[in-house]
Amino acid sequence: MSVSSHLEELKRKHETLSKQVEEEQRSPASDDTSIVELKKQKLKIKEQIVRLSA
Repeated sequence: MSVSSHLEELKRKHETLSKQVEEEQRSPASDDTSIVELKKQKLKIKEQIVRLSA
C-alpha cells in the first residue's frame, strides 16, 4: 500500500469516526464512555495522518 493510499484510508476512517461521534452526541441515550473512546480513536488517526503527511 502506498503512502498516499494509506493516507486516504486514514482520512476516510477519520471522517467515519467524526460522523459516529456526531450521531452519538445527538442521541438522547448516548453513552459518554463510547463518545470518549470514539474521540480517542479519531485523535490517534489524526496523529497518524499528520505524521505521514510530514
